[in-house]
Amino acid sequence: MSVAARIKFRHLQCFLEVVRLKSVSKAATLLGITQPAVSKTIRELEDALEVSLLDRSKRGIQTTAFGDVFLRYAGASVTALRQGVDSIAQVRAKGGAAVVIGALPTVSSHVVPCAVLNFKAAATGTVVRVVTGDNAVLLAQLRVGEVDLVVGRLADPEQMKGLAFEPLYAERVAFVVRPGHPLIGRTPFRLADVLDHTILLPSPGSIIRPLVDRLLIANGIGAVPDPIETVSLPFGRAYVRASDAVWIISRGVVADDIAEGVLAELPVDTDMTRGPVGLTTRADTPPSLPQLMLMQAIRAAAAEPAP
Repeated sequence: MSVAARIKFRHLQCFLEVVRLKSVSKAATLLGITQPAVSKTIRELEDALEVSLLDRSKRGIQTTAFGDVFLRYAGASVTALRQGVDSIAQVRAKGGAAVVIGALPTVSSHVVPCAVLNFKAAATGTVVRVVTGDNAVLLAQLRVGEVDLVVGRLADPEQMKGLAFEPLYAERVAFVVRPGHPLIGRTPFRLADVLDHTILLPSPGSIIRPLVDRLLIANGIGAVPDPIETVSLPFGRAYVRASDAVWIISRGVVADDIAEGVLAELPVDTDMTRGPVGLTTRADTPPSLPQLMLMQAIRAAAAEPAP
C-alpha cells in the first residue's frame, strides 16, 4: 500500500488540531476522543511518512521542519475537502441552479446529449440549458456570463483571449451523401467528381470553413460553383436525402446518421482537416460544483467510442 493510501482524514484532523492547540489533551477534548487515541493517530501518521512531524519538549509541542512542510498540504487538503462537502450541501439544499451549455453542431448530436443524460441521472436538481449558434456568438456569450461553458472545436487564437480550452478528442470533416448516391462505389473515385453535384459547404463564419477551403484547394478544386452554405443538421440531412447533393460537414454532426445508414460517407482523405474538440471556459472564473459535474460528464461522453 502506498504512503498516501495509508493516510486517512482522521490522521490529518488530529495532526492539525494538535498543532493548532499545541496540546494533545486539548485536541483530544475537541475531537471527543482519548489522549492515547490522539497520540496513537499521530504515531501512525509519522510511521506512514517515516519522519517526525512534532517535537515534544518542555516548551510544549512544536512542528519539526518536516511538520512545517506537511502542515501546509494537510491544511489545504482538509480545507478543500470541507469546501467540497459544503458545495454539495448547498447544491442539494438550494436546487434549481442552472448550467448553460453552448454546444456547436459537432457535439450536439452525440456528446452533449449523452453527457446531459448522465448528469441528470445524478439528480442534483440543476436545470441544464443547451443553446446553439456559431462559434463567435457562443464565445461572446461565454465572456459575459450568458453561457457557462462551450463545447466544440478550438477557435482561432484571437477569439480565445481570456478563455481556457481543454481538448477532449480530435475530429475531421466528412463528405456525406444519401444511400444509393451515384458516387458510392465509383471506381476510381476522384474528388473532382463531387463538382458534378450540388455542394453543401459549412457557413463562412464556421470554424471548419477555412479547413474545408484548404482541403479543396489542396486537391485542385477552386471555387465551388453555386454552393449551399449551412451547418444545420436538419436542413443538411433533409436536403441530401432528397437529392444527389454532397454535404461537407464535421463528421461528429453526422456520425449517428452514418452509423444508422441514413447517410453514407464518401472515401475522401480529410485528415488535413482534423482538429481538437473540447471544453472552453472563462479562464478567470472558477466553475461551480454543478458545472464541474457536468464537465466531468462531458469528458466521459467524449471518451466513448464514436459511432
